[in-house]
Amino acid sequence: MKHVFICLLSFITALTWAQNINQFDANGKHHGIWKKTFDGTTVLRYEGEFFHGKEIGLFKFYKNIRKKPVLTATKQFNKTDNKAYVTFLSSKGKVISEGQMDGKIYIGAWKYYQNRNDNLLTLEHYNNEGVLHGERFVYYENGQVAEKQFYKNGKLDGVSVWYSEKNTVLKEFVYENGELHGPSKYYNPKGELIIEGHYKNGKKHGVWKYYENGKLIDEKNFTYKPKYIKNKS
Repeated sequence: MKHVFICLLSFITALTWAQNINQFDANGKHHGIWKKTFDGTTVLRYEGEFFHGKEIGLFKFYKNIRKKPVLTATKQFNKTDNKAYVTFLSSKGKVISEGQMDGKIYIGAWKYYQNRNDNLLTLEHYNNEGVLHGERFVYYENGQVAEKQFYKNGKLDGVSVWYSEKNTVLKEFVYENGELHGPSKYYNPKGELIIEGHYKNGKKHGVWKYYENGKLIDEKNFTYKPKYIKNKS
């Protein structure tokens, strides 16, 4: 009898719990714990809590893999705004990327991770409109910086630098409003200067110099020289 009572109590508890999920408030808005499955299946698609139509707390999102729910993302919400801290995961549970979202747009710092370890692959920053703004870094698998750039309202602006895995500068460019504009330098893996010159509005401009073993070996002038057209009149 004791065993039957326990089973009956468990059934009643489960039934009561099931009746308390996926509820609406008086205005027809999601309220309380919600769990949704993929159409036509019993496989969980997402679970989380609503407060009068607003997501709060931790939401979990799943993929349907071989008829089983596999966690693919989490979103940590609050009651004050639409912002959430989001983490994307691989099917094996490894973190792929993480950062903050405001609705459907990325804001603030976002981190992307290497496939084969937990080191950073990319670190980038977004403004409140969801476009790149600020420093952006790309990393080698060993954690060494591979690229360092700066964005202004979604466009490259300022100095961009590329590095070797041994932290040797390989090239330096200057951008303005998304275009190459300013001094540029190229180096060999030893860090020796091999080419230098200027860009103007995305095109090579002025005298470019070429080096070998530290010595100047060639120069090319890219300054635009308009052709003279003889007046036929």
